[in-house]
Amino acid sequence: MHEPPFEPLARHHSVFFLIMRRLRLPLILLISIVAMTVLGLTLAPGIDVDGRPHYLSFFHALYFASYTATTIGFGEIPYAFSDQQRLWVLVCIYLSVVGWAYTLGTVFAILSDRNLQQAIATQRFVRAVQHLGEPFYLICGYGETGRLICHALDRLGYRSVVIERDESKVGEIDLHSYAADVPFLTADASNPETLRYAGLTHESCIGVIALTNDDSANLAIAIAARLLAPRLPVMARAEALETAANMASFGTPHIINPFEKFGDTLALALHAPAAWQLLGWLTGLPGTTVERHREPPRGAWVLCGHGRFGKLMVDAMDSEAVPVTIIDRQPPDDATHRWVQGDGTGAVALLEAGIKDAVGIVAGTSSDVDNLSIAVTARELNKNLFVILRQNHYANRALYGAFESDITVVPSEIIAHECLAILSTPLLAPFLDEIRSRDEEWCAWLLDRMTRRLGWTVPDVWSERINLSRAPALYRRLMRGETITIDQLLRSHGNRNEFLACEVLYLVRDDDDDLVIPAANTAVRPGDELLLAGRPGARGRFGFNIANEHSLNYILTGTDLPGGWIWEKLAQRKKQPSNRHLP
Repeated sequence: MHEPPFEPLARHHSVFFLIMRRLRLPLILLISIVAMTVLGLTLAPGIDVDGRPHYLSFFHALYFASYTATTIGFGEIPYAFSDQQRLWVLVCIYLSVVGWAYTLGTVFAILSDRNLQQAIATQRFVRAVQHLGEPFYLICGYGETGRLICHALDRLGYRSVVIERDESKVGEIDLHSYAADVPFLTADASNPETLRYAGLTHESCIGVIALTNDDSANLAIAIAARLLAPRLPVMARAEALETAANMASFGTPHIINPFEKFGDTLALALHAPAAWQLLGWLTGLPGTTVERHREPPRGAWVLCGHGRFGKLMVDAMDSEAVPVTIIDRQPPDDATHRWVQGDGTGAVALLEAGIKDAVGIVAGTSSDVDNLSIAVTARELNKNLFVILRQNHYANRALYGAFESDITVVPSEIIAHECLAILSTPLLAPFLDEIRSRDEEWCAWLLDRMTRRLGWTVPDVWSERINLSRAPALYRRLMRGETITIDQLLRSHGNRNEFLACEVLYLVRDDDDDLVIPAANTAVRPGDELLLAGRPGARGRFGFNIANEHSLNYILTGTDLPGGWIWEKLAQRKKQPSNRHLP
């Protein structure tokens, strides 16, 4: 199959040559006019103060032409011109007006030239990326998902570099209030040269996120990242199974299909509601409050729209042995489900599908207006219906917010949640897998414990490794053979009788002796990695506990160490008499 060629990117070093190429003819014309003026003035006869014939030298002719062209006008020097000289100057003035008009017109045309603007923007973008000295993520695609991720990364203190093909979407970056500048470029992210300019091989680049609406572009980005920067983690969106399989064959570690993800989540919600609530609470957008929804009931369901999303929902219900009736304009491929022809926006099709006896409905068409119409009509026919509503466009959130659905599926939010869960702390993914493998009773216990302690606001989730760089004070004590437990570390350095508003969720050890919800009396070891969840501020306080010797000593012993050189010396002098023995 013939692959379309990549669009050439305007090279940043071609700006000067592009301008000179466009100005070539006007500059030649101006130089010719000046040369002709100078030559004519040297040939035209003049008269000096004594009445003798006088000819201007090349220097004086060029001097006169220069200050005349710049409108300075020193007059006729060194002597008053003859009529022949003035006639030649008159001709040259009109010629130079034409030459300058042509040149200025060309300059204005160049300034409005799209290629030149793109080249200048590329040059500015490349310089901004080259000067980034802090870790940043390369985000390809600034749609709804890209915008959510950029805001979340900005809140977490990470820089972002954005590539987006749509100029109108890129233009919104300046309108959004980011704490740090976000370098952006309007270009095709599937072009490897564009990715290199955007910092794919930059030493501070810590990850690539491919979020365009084109699966082939996301695949090209994943391949380029795998070949040009194999050390970088890559997260790519893929809605087609073939694309996902191709990405997996290239070793793409994180492939996100929002519909498949929600299908798994729905199956989990039907199978283990507490686990579903717990996952939603841990992976929500930081700072948002998660409302506790009622659990999806088991019984007859109605599904409207048997497209890509609808098929995955039917698979999820089949896996939980939940009966479902499909409403669609076209009959489904399999004959195992009851099918009603229609779109579900009218009461006739819903009644025929048995909406009055159903316990839930999935409005899953590709039209937001149709989905809202289905949900409103179905709720009027059955007040107790559990409603799952698909929201295709994030911009319609005001409309969807006005309708009280039980679950609103927003693909952009699902992808953003998944990316943030992976980006914010890689240790979260294995912990979430552990939750999915546990029984409902354990998940309900953990959800009740965590929400009673931390509330329903999405907590900060982070990981800490006990090593010399991250936890120097704790690491040194452990290397000296001291035994320190989790319970001791989770105390406040302001008052050691109070505990920090955070919990240790997962403890990973080099010998694979990992612990889920480790007990409070669990002793930590050098090299351990902890996954924690807590309220805002707890992360900084916990980090201070394990990094600062004075704080760690206080929470372990209840004794304040003297701070500073002077206080340490005074404390040592104070201790010396106590060591002396009486004669």
